[in-house]
Amino acid sequence: MELSLIIEKFVFILIIFGLTMGVALYATLAERKVAGFLQDRLGPNRAGLFGLLQPICDGTKLFSKEEFFPNTPNKVLFVVGPAVSMIVSLLGSAVIPWADKFVIAGKEYIPQVADVNVAVLYVVAVLGISVYGIVLGGWASNNKYSLIGSIRAGAQMISYELAMGCALIAIVMTTGSFSLKDITLHQTSVWNVFVQPLTFIIFLVCSFAECNRTPFDLAECESELVNGHHTEFSSLKMGFYMFSEYAAMFFSSAFISVLFFGGYNYPGMSWVSENWGVNVCNILAFASILVKTLFFMFFYIWVRWSIPRFRYDQLMKLGWKILLPLAFVNIFIVGIVTLLID
Repeated sequence: MELSLIIEKFVFILIIFGLTMGVALYATLAERKVAGFLQDRLGPNRAGLFGLLQPICDGTKLFSKEEFFPNTPNKVLFVVGPAVSMIVSLLGSAVIPWADKFVIAGKEYIPQVADVNVAVLYVVAVLGISVYGIVLGGWASNNKYSLIGSIRAGAQMISYELAMGCALIAIVMTTGSFSLKDITLHQTSVWNVFVQPLTFIIFLVCSFAECNRTPFDLAECESELVNGHHTEFSSLKMGFYMFSEYAAMFFSSAFISVLFFGGYNYPGMSWVSENWGVNVCNILAFASILVKTLFFMFFYIWVRWSIPRFRYDQLMKLGWKILLPLAFVNIFIVGIVTLLID
């Protein structure tokens, strides 16, 4: 591999890392602002203009708190748990195509860390690993509430991964590729959400469960589990868990945008490319996928402050008895329709 390509990818990794962390940081402010709006109050507005410095103040306070280790024989795993959650939440963004090729000084630059031809399988693998961070942290805490929360999270994420995987199979069947770049290009004229609305609904519900967001946040249910797998964590380790949730929400929103809403495609893209140039077209393409991603992050937050959480038995019933059979039926419908069209 050429040195220039390595440097290019390294720079883009830093850009995506900075973007993910920046969005995750200010998603905490957006969460509280949207909650305030929905509850007819202001939300944070003291630290900086319109409260824009509030996330920095919160982060500084959180990371400066005293490090606490419970009486556990698994101190290494107690540290590994939040680290795994943080690392895994950042891995998914590597395969997201953020725009088409930029042309600078006659050289092409692809704004994607890795265009692997099995990107969908890569994402499924990353989602499968994400459960380990919560389970390890809860088990190593030596706390019964943390353990129950981590067991809930493990069962929940495994259950909903099946329906989510079936939804991904339906998308792959229509596009004929596991590459997210190919899936994006397939939606140049028509977005998948209009072609497969049922697949979108199944995937969206499963993404809430995978991200442990309300109404599926049973792993950190305060009413009976104190704070679930978070209970014994403080300072940097607690910050990792919190940031990993918002980073995972950012990736999930970007992934939904790519799968169902055309990714970086937008109306009039070819006209802009012909009249204003490729680079302007791709800048608008990057803005397009970013706006779609931020909209779904807003949707995650909106749902949290609008719908109460399920009971655990309702959560498992929805996953195994409703979503999974529906996902199987959806695969057969998509397969039949695809054969008839071909």
